[in-house]
Amino acid sequence: MTVVDGDTVKCDGQNMRLLGEGVPFVSGIDTPEIGSHAKCIKERKLALIAKGRLKELLAEKGLRVVFSGTADGTPSHRPLINIYRTNGEEIRKKLLREGFARTWTPGHRNDWCD
Repeated sequence: MTVVDGDTVKCDGQNMRLLGEGVPFVSGIDTPEIGSHAKCIKERKLALIAKGRLKELLAEKGLRVVFSGTADGTPSHRPLINIYRTNGEEIRKKLLREGFARTWTPGHRNDWCD
């Protein structure tokens, strides 16, 4: 599994989005956008930091990936997943608590440039 950005991973060529124990199309997590998708330099820098933290977390042994059974609304239809650490903690909770992610809800875009 490789990290694409702070809330997307790739496994066997398939991008998958972290749902973070949310409800598909109702709630989840959001991390800063990477590269040209970022609205400012600050967001781009935060995105690289969030990506690095997710990479660190995914280096742990014994992670458990759980598919939600649905995909997001992007053209690539990324499967929505949860990733659990060996202690049972969902990765989303760690990213939120550490400030690398924010709660996502439909129609609301987090402003990482403020």
